[in-house]
Amino acid sequence: MSASRTERLLNLLIALLNTRYGLRRSELRQKVYHDTSSSEATFGRMFERDKSDLRQFGFEVETVMDHGWSSDDPATTRYRIGKESNRLPDVSLTSAECTVLILAAQLWEQAALGSAAQDAMRKLQAAGGLTEAELPAGVQPRIKPAGQAFEDLISAMHAQHPVSFAYLAGSTGREEVRTVEPWGLGSRFGQWYLVGFDRGRAAKRFFRLSRFTSAVTVLDKDSYARQAGFNVRSELDSLPELAVQSALVDVAAGKLLGLRKRAAEAAEVRPAGNPSPANPESTPDDGWDRLRVPFRDAEVLGEELASYGPNVVVAAPAELAAAVRRRLQAAADFAASPAPAIAFPVTAPAKRTRKRTSEDQLKRMLQLVPFLVHNQGLHISEVAASFGVTRKELEDDLRILICSGLPEGYPDDLLDIQWEDDHVFITQDLDMNRPVRFTVDEACALLTGLETLNGLPELAEGSALESVTVKLMAAAGEEGLKAGSIAGPEVGPANSAHLATIRQAIADGRQLHLTYFSAQRDSMSERDVDPLRLYSLDNTWYFEAYCHSAKGLRNFRLDRIEGLEPSGRKVTEAVRPAEGFPVKLFTPNDDDTLVTVQLAPHGTGLADDYYAERTSPLPDGGLIAEIRFGNTSWLPMFVAQHGGAVRILEPADLAVAAQEWIDAALSRYGG
Repeated sequence: MSASRTERLLNLLIALLNTRYGLRRSELRQKVYHDTSSSEATFGRMFERDKSDLRQFGFEVETVMDHGWSSDDPATTRYRIGKESNRLPDVSLTSAECTVLILAAQLWEQAALGSAAQDAMRKLQAAGGLTEAELPAGVQPRIKPAGQAFEDLISAMHAQHPVSFAYLAGSTGREEVRTVEPWGLGSRFGQWYLVGFDRGRAAKRFFRLSRFTSAVTVLDKDSYARQAGFNVRSELDSLPELAVQSALVDVAAGKLLGLRKRAAEAAEVRPAGNPSPANPESTPDDGWDRLRVPFRDAEVLGEELASYGPNVVVAAPAELAAAVRRRLQAAADFAASPAPAIAFPVTAPAKRTRKRTSEDQLKRMLQLVPFLVHNQGLHISEVAASFGVTRKELEDDLRILICSGLPEGYPDDLLDIQWEDDHVFITQDLDMNRPVRFTVDEACALLTGLETLNGLPELAEGSALESVTVKLMAAAGEEGLKAGSIAGPEVGPANSAHLATIRQAIADGRQLHLTYFSAQRDSMSERDVDPLRLYSLDNTWYFEAYCHSAKGLRNFRLDRIEGLEPSGRKVTEAVRPAEGFPVKLFTPNDDDTLVTVQLAPHGTGLADDYYAERTSPLPDGGLIAEIRFGNTSWLPMFVAQHGGAVRILEPADLAVAAQEWIDAALSRYGG
């Protein structure tokens, strides 16, 4: 859709909104389209396409005719759009309800529905429904990004297109290509699942996203009928949790303290003395210990054990050993494949963004007019920031808007927008002063977020969460019913005592003394820290603090804290947290190492997860990314863990170290 077509659709919308009796096609052709050269049939096809586009934005074009006349006669048929067509109903929210709603929208800030949540909140702001709200300290949960597959599945599901992907079946251990009609996505047992109709098996099936072994292909030439009344949370509730199993793993002496702790809790640590099925002819060397580690899912534990490289070897079960070996082999094969040329665009953005389209621009302009009506006199940079665009992009939007209006109208019949001294005012809105209804994505983002917040007791106990959900369901209408296709993860913390202690320390401005296990360094340490704020990704909670040992900002996982107590001292003024979210799990320094990696198509989400400074697309759908790392010693673990999704290109010595780590690990399995 070209920019000129965007203008035409906007003018067509304004014309049809501002006519009481309707406009004939001949009038629209002359006054809106200014079309005198094409045939009637060609113009008719273009007009039908434009009506279809307006319908996608939620505006239903009504057909009006005089009594006794046929609708098949274009000379007598008139068209209009009702002034209440697709308008967001008035939503009045209390301060407490706004607080809950903001938290629900922020859940998706790093995840696939982040932009949809922002659009929905802008619509509520444009409708005057939001009031001042203060977010509670230490309650800032986030949904962890589920990768590119999640975003592709969301898009296909709402457009009702089937998808195909390579999948590692848990029942057979075989990799197969599946073609599926996606019905819903939800989190269960800490894993994201797709529920859909498997066309190859002609039955409903559950697919865990972590078992996808390829990128998702959307079959956009095909479609399917949406399931009426489908609720993915109810479907996932019927999915039984996997039984607890025991894994026998041989661990090098003095290594993997975290894994040893889990085995110790199961009272199963002893010197290794039995041959390992991975190499049955030999006995593990002296200095190795055999641990019995409880687990439910071989793929989940296999990902962790693969990252430990040659420091661990799986003795049993065979399924787990195969899961580890498969990841290591995929990492080795990726590292051995031909390396692409490293080249970055001169102006490549630090964070990848979807290419903006004319549809995006028209959707933005439909939000922009009511936003300006309710926010008169904002600085143009504030308006641009609110919509996540550059000043130039915003000015391009405004220039289109001020030239749009009623067909062949006088100056008073045009949208009147001015920006004087960089402050934007609108004095003529042509009945576009109310935002359009929520889209499916927007309704899903807010309603799923509100449902997810039920996992936080202090929010679930209040009435604001329930009341704002009822109001949003009423405002979303039919689109709100489709929010049952997505179910968020649990966000409640595993250790509520630690959470309460840290929140109190933040409120009192007091230091904390903690004993902390660092998985990267495989060591315990004692630290004095100034706690600054709490946040989460799913139910993994972190707190950001100034660490007096490291002399800088650090982020600590609550589930890795072995001991926590107030030190009795006040916090210093050494540093304050940066404004805004998401909080980065890694704080870059000038002496960090800049690493160039290649990401496979199914691993491109790692560029965002690790805050890539530059990216460059590859022909196969993958990426080259430049990422800054403070501690490079764990990079071989990083490559092994993501088996085949990432490889190091530069510096060369780090690439060699990762390859040697993986080769040494494979040799433990006879490979």
